[in-house]
Amino acid sequence: MSDNSNTQQQVLNSFIEQNKQDGIRVFVAGGSRPGNDEIYKEEAYNLGQQIIKMGFKLDFGLSNRGIMGAVARGVLDGWNKKQSDAKDAPIVGITTKEYFSLYPSDDELIAQTEVILAQTLEERKQKLLAADFVVFAPGGVGTLDELAYDCVAMQDGLLQMKPFIMYNVNGFFHHLLEYLKFLSLEGFSDPVPFIVVDNSQELEIAFRLLKARYNKCDDGKEAYANARQLVYELPYFFKKKADTKMRVETIWSEIQYIRNSGTLEERQALAGEIETAYLEKEIERMYDRLAKTGKDTSVVSEKLTKLKLRKKQSNKP
Repeated sequence: MSDNSNTQQQVLNSFIEQNKQDGIRVFVAGGSRPGNDEIYKEEAYNLGQQIIKMGFKLDFGLSNRGIMGAVARGVLDGWNKKQSDAKDAPIVGITTKEYFSLYPSDDELIAQTEVILAQTLEERKQKLLAADFVVFAPGGVGTLDELAYDCVAMQDGLLQMKPFIMYNVNGFFHHLLEYLKFLSLEGFSDPVPFIVVDNSQELEIAFRLLKARYNKCDDGKEAYANARQLVYELPYFFKKKADTKMRVETIWSEIQYIRNSGTLEERQALAGEIETAYLEKEIERMYDRLAKTGKDTSVVSEKLTKLKLRKKQSNKP
């Protein structure tokens, strides 16, 4: 290993150790553009608000625009309401010198962000992945690049297994989730237990549950099993909170009590309710996917009609 590589690894190790002592950090990957539907930016802002509400801290690739800018502003606004001095706002922006030079020096958002300059994009990604949770918000090819990198790193054992949340606003990740499942079914990749949430209300429940249950587990198999269990049980929390208005932490305590001290009938009833909630949520998402597939079919049909017409016109003498 070269001296430069040794230095980069020392910097990375130092950053990871600092994060371990710095509370729960959330790495958010998302677009530097806002998208065409205002809902993306609105929910990105809500994501930032939820991060500060939970007492988490934000790590992101640094941007003052688009989805990422909205997330950071959500964090800052929430922080400013709680603090009189925002100099220590819980945001770390990690970027390279080249990208940092693109931002104006007097930008208010950048000024309130602790900026860390990485030597390379590879080092930037590694530092960002030192966070405890990863949230993928709507974005473009840069977000896809981050997602692919993280999946490969986990699959090859280079990244510690940790909760990965897909912030599926407006069904944004529908096609990607289907494609990732297809890759796994065809034997080209390991399955990744993504925690899928469709809006900021579901995101808050997922955050609260993760905060109550999160364990920085070094055992990859155990961490994977924990993530799969969380994916399976999460719809029960959605339903239970909607029906009873109970706090997530109370629901979790109730589950633990039944599993540890409940009767056989109570444990069986709980298992049935969790299974039903999971299936109902999957059915709901399947109907949403069918609706989107119908739109896709309509688009393909329209394009096919245009291509046939163009071919017909090109064949005219």
